[in-house]
Amino acid sequence: MEYTHLGRTGLEVSRLCLGTMNFGPQTSEADSFAIMDHALELGINFFDTANVYGQKLGEGVTENIIGRWFAQGGGRREKVVLATKLFGKMGNWPNDQHLSARHIRKACEDSLRRLQTDHIDLYQMHHIDRRTPWEEIWQAMEQLVREGKVIYVGSSNFAGWHIARANETARQRHFLGLVSEQSLYNLTARTIELEVLPASESYGLGVIPWSPLGGGLLGGVLRKAEIGRRAAPAFQQRINELRPQLEAYEALCRELDEEPANVALAWLLAQPVVTAPIVGPRTIEQLDGELRALEVKLSQDVLDKLDKIFPGPGGTAPEAYAW
Repeated sequence: MEYTHLGRTGLEVSRLCLGTMNFGPQTSEADSFAIMDHALELGINFFDTANVYGQKLGEGVTENIIGRWFAQGGGRREKVVLATKLFGKMGNWPNDQHLSARHIRKACEDSLRRLQTDHIDLYQMHHIDRRTPWEEIWQAMEQLVREGKVIYVGSSNFAGWHIARANETARQRHFLGLVSEQSLYNLTARTIELEVLPASESYGLGVIPWSPLGGGLLGGVLRKAEIGRRAAPAFQQRINELRPQLEAYEALCRELDEEPANVALAWLLAQPVVTAPIVGPRTIEQLDGELRALEVKLSQDVLDKLDKIFPGPGGTAPEAYAW
């Protein structure tokens, strides 16, 4: 396993992050336990979850599964860099969501209880809260850090100017601020190259891409369709919209003799600001397959070909759309 620092911190995390969103809704608790155990065997020490995962309002199904796995002992908690998130709706009362100081405190306490741990290594804001001032947010986060319940704070789905505003406010308060940003990023979704990646690089945030395979589009979807697998109508429509690009992409992967999913992950790993793409295996076999991405080294010629197949926004802002 390869490791890297999380952004500007001294914390070392694996170059692949284990995503747990499937735990509960798609993957049984027993299989989830097996996947997490196997991840540790492979050297993956970075696990990502969220309080809303599990598709049952307020229950924190996925966090509870992880907590019961930690409770087995054997050094499981000590080996894991644990990342979870808050923001989403956790109840039907007005303050059961978003980023008020009150909800931050309660959400953290609830996650700690479900996860059966005394601290969260990386506490991520799942979305920007435009209605809560940064002074209030940082006051609440600082208190959690002082109490030892949170070590690092990260963001998710932020714009570049949100990152700047957050970290400039944190600087004024002599607080570390954001150390990571979890964003949608893959060959079919490159908008964050305009401002989020430059902001992350400037402020020393590690970027953690979610949906690295574009919801399955970059996992060899055309070949799977040929062998009889079917997808939802909306997904089929997306395939048809991108068919020429997907055909070129899968042809290039065949030339490289690599699985399309591994090429997509390797492309992300080749981006300088990316810390670790989030992989969300439903089975141990899928996790084993994704490990191959760490060995795939794409030449500049291949990177150029991928850029032609799936063009980005044209670089960083403002040059991408102005002179």
